[in-house]
Amino acid sequence: MTQNIKQIIEEALGISSILEKPRDKRFGHFALPTFSFAKTLRQSPQAIAQEFAQKLESLPQIASVNVLNGYVNFSLSDMFLAQCAWKFLQQDSASQASNVESQDVQERILLEYVSANPTGPLHIGHARGAIFGDSLARIGRFLGFCISTEYYINDAGTQIENLGKSIYYAGRHLFFGAPYELPQDCYKGEYVLLLAQQAKDSLGLEVFENLSQIAILSCFGKDKMLEEIKANLAQVGIVFDNYVSEKGLFTAWDSTLRTLKANNGVYEQEGKLWLKSSEYGDEKDRVIVRESGEPTYLAGDIIYHRDKFIRPFTRYINIWGADHHGYIARVKAAINFLGYDSNKLEVLLSQMVALLQGGEAYKMSKRAGNFILMKEIVEEVGADALRLIFLSKKADTHLEFDIEELKKQDASNPVYYINYAHARIHTLFTKSRFEIQDFKNTPKEQYVESLKEMDENLRDLLVLSLGLDKVLLDAFVQRAPNKVVDFLKNLAGEFHRFYNETKILTTAKEEQILKVLIVVAKSLNLGLALLGVKAKESM
Repeated sequence: MTQNIKQIIEEALGISSILEKPRDKRFGHFALPTFSFAKTLRQSPQAIAQEFAQKLESLPQIASVNVLNGYVNFSLSDMFLAQCAWKFLQQDSASQASNVESQDVQERILLEYVSANPTGPLHIGHARGAIFGDSLARIGRFLGFCISTEYYINDAGTQIENLGKSIYYAGRHLFFGAPYELPQDCYKGEYVLLLAQQAKDSLGLEVFENLSQIAILSCFGKDKMLEEIKANLAQVGIVFDNYVSEKGLFTAWDSTLRTLKANNGVYEQEGKLWLKSSEYGDEKDRVIVRESGEPTYLAGDIIYHRDKFIRPFTRYINIWGADHHGYIARVKAAINFLGYDSNKLEVLLSQMVALLQGGEAYKMSKRAGNFILMKEIVEEVGADALRLIFLSKKADTHLEFDIEELKKQDASNPVYYINYAHARIHTLFTKSRFEIQDFKNTPKEQYVESLKEMDENLRDLLVLSLGLDKVLLDAFVQRAPNKVVDFLKNLAGEFHRFYNETKILTTAKEEQILKVLIVVAKSLNLGLALLGVKAKESM
């Protein structure tokens, strides 16, 4: 609706407009500020507003216009709202929106997120970035953006070797009675002991006989952990389009290094090879090849980003943990030295999460050893609750929540509150003589006619419901799915207020009200779906 009326106004006025919401809804549904036109048109904002108002008054889509302090405030006609509502009801929720007119829609985006090392199960911090990335992809695809999602598997280097060592020493302890003493860099937790048991069952006891078997155990453990990571993600409805192996990419290291040298991006010093990252804003240059000739962790990321930029995308988005903030400049420097435009890379940071239970710090997982497992929280509160609470704030801000709050069946729990609104509407239909599908199949002219002369509260509820299109676009462009959560909570709250104040069934306005409420339900359903949450029809 918002994009539609914006286009109508721009055609009528011959300008590019910005529509705002008036602070007081009594002024109208939208406000058009005129201050930016004053210099070009050489008139005062108030005079421009008066001129614009005269033109808007003749539009059939607009019911009323008023001018105040340089703003053109206007309300939409019932006819226009009904037409938008009917069109919205015909739209297949699973398909792309057809009303987003933007050059950006043609963008092909590679979205990489999670990419946790396959050395252990996913923890609650990984979950936030995972849910953020998945929701961003869902919203973007719905709006018409072409988005591919990718998980980068860090399966080369010392962390995978350390996993193999961890399994080896766990096996020596379990099957040969050796003391369970791990080197400093090894991984701890019950999951390592489980991996050792699985390795024995699959590979036999001989894999623990001497240290020469660690490479085999490393590969085995990495594969098992990747299986578990995929299962953890599937628990919350996340499936990646593509997985890229760091180890597999290292075949391109020599050619990548030649490109960096050819573009004067590296130099040798102290027996090491350094990236000139300070030339592009990094606080210092970074080692990419050690004295031993072994590439560093950064080298793997350089190869990976070269691989990304070779592929035909117009934008590349990485979602990293907040602790990677200092890593951005060095990766962007490498991209520039490879001959690509680092401005095409957008890095979004996801802050860690503080988890409470009954007001106290949540206990660390015994299975993981020193962190809280994503799987355990999903099993305790459910995937929908976890997704919605993680999306309730912008990803780069601190998030603290108490899982006991997510178990409450009242308005303090946003999962319950939003779902209750959706279920309430469906319950109304079970008690009514009307069927939801009948309303959806109503011919356009009949549907529009039935929504004439709505009362103010019903009209406001319809306007709010139809504002989802603008919210989704803002949420994607600003990388802020929390805007969708805020919209859903607001819409649910307005519906609950309307429900409590209005008699609906067995009244003269029953049909009209229910025809608006199915729009409310569809907005709630679609908004939740794009956040990866399934709306409930009964509670």
